[in-house]
Amino acid sequence: MGDLGRILMITGAVLFVIGLCWPLIGRLPGDIFIKKGNVTVMFPIVTCIVISIVLSLIFYIINHFR
Repeated sequence: MGDLGRILMITGAVLFVIGLCWPLIGRLPGDIFIKKGNVTVMFPIVTCIVISIVLSLIFYIINHFR
């Protein structure tokens, strides 16, 4: 299997695990949630930062062992 196939499989597995854990994580402290009347706005700032850090570590580890 080529490098691209391996990277796609690992990325898919990581996204699958994140999808399974998402209901457990929910909204983190620091996420902005505004509800006024019929309008709801959510800015998941902290959640995006955590996901970015985790993905950066995963890709660093993958790149380190190549």
